[in-house]
Amino acid sequence: MPYLNKVMLIGNIGKDPETKVTPSGRKRVSFSLATSRRYRDASGETREQTDWHNIVGWGKIADIIEQLGVHKGMTLYVEGTLTYRSWDDQNGQKRYATDVNMDTFQLLTPRGGQGGSSFQGGGNFNRPQSATPSYGRSPSINQGIASAPVDVGPDVEDDLPF
Repeated sequence: MPYLNKVMLIGNIGKDPETKVTPSGRKRVSFSLATSRRYRDASGETREQTDWHNIVGWGKIADIIEQLGVHKGMTLYVEGTLTYRSWDDQNGQKRYATDVNMDTFQLLTPRGGQGGSSFQGGGNFNRPQSATPSYGRSPSINQGIASAPVDVGPDVEDDLPF
């Protein structure tokens, strides 16, 4: 039986990426990514919930994140796998964390941009007209990401998961 562990996220970077080198010499980059979703509660009011994800990239991906000057506020598409880790804190308490181990990513904010959302009025999801490069291990998958703007219509706007 085949198994699948795959995560795809589009969100805003919550803190500048932090790069470290392990004792074995392997480069690691980590940052938080915020994703938001809107929904209607039981009383019919529109609510927004933001979830924070720990993103980790290794080796070449860490190099590219550093070279591109990826920073807080930029919008990113991230694709990877879920990983889990645990440790004992100073008080002997067991702590747990869930990370997204980044396999590939795509900048959705132009590199010279200050960050912000990829959404622009009217429920349209607009990507830059020029092809935005994708980085990672799966170039064939990434080629379908930079597509033309998609009009989701005004009625669907409240149901978007961002």
